[in-house]
Amino acid sequence: MEIIFLIVLLVVAYLYSSVGHGGASGYLAMMALFGIEMVYMKPSALILNLFVSLIAFIAYYRGGHFRFKILLPFVITSIPMAFLGAKLEISPELYKKILGACLIIATLRIVIQPGSTEGARKHLPVGIALVTGAVVGYFSGMIGIGGGIILSPLLLLTRWTSMKETAAVSAAFIFLNSSAGLAGHISAGMEVPPQIFVWVLVAVLGGLAGSYSGSFRYSVNVMKYVVTAVLILACIKLYIF
Repeated sequence: MEIIFLIVLLVVAYLYSSVGHGGASGYLAMMALFGIEMVYMKPSALILNLFVSLIAFIAYYRGGHFRFKILLPFVITSIPMAFLGAKLEISPELYKKILGACLIIATLRIVIQPGSTEGARKHLPVGIALVTGAVVGYFSGMIGIGGGIILSPLLLLTRWTSMKETAAVSAAFIFLNSSAGLAGHISAGMEVPPQIFVWVLVAVLGGLAGSYSGSFRYSVNVMKYVVTAVLILACIKLYIF
């Protein structure tokens, strides 16, 4: 069973990192599926998220796709809110359903959106970015994810960034939010499983392969299909697990 878990972990890290995501929602779903103790799930997912999102960010940054001006207003508010959200203990059931519904809508809008997402960029309203960062950061910290599955469709649908710019900004956003969320768990006292080092190694291997494929080899159309697939999988996982 451990071998199967590691294989699935490798695939999840590859798929998510290819679009600039850390994969926390996938890791949480996997751990629930394989019966990992609840106390380990959020901290472990955030640790894996840190490594994979950092790898993805480096790859997309080297590919010339990162825009700091887009990232900054989101993380100014998301980082402290992710820390606070991680310290709050609530029942995740209702929030999972709400988040799943939002992701379904975002997925449908990406699929049916006319024209290419690679058209003219639109101006990012700083006020909206600050509020969005706070909300996404808080809920991300609460459920143990980095927030990329929420931020990515927003950036694409508003045309604030191109497909690969979205991946670069999302990877940095996820890394910073995961760091803040993990800090919140550490301050509250967290536990990690003894095999976490093996999990990190496998996730890093998947992240290296996926981020290289996404930042240097995928076409925009392929990236769009991959993002859509990631969002659909995230919806399913949130509803099932």
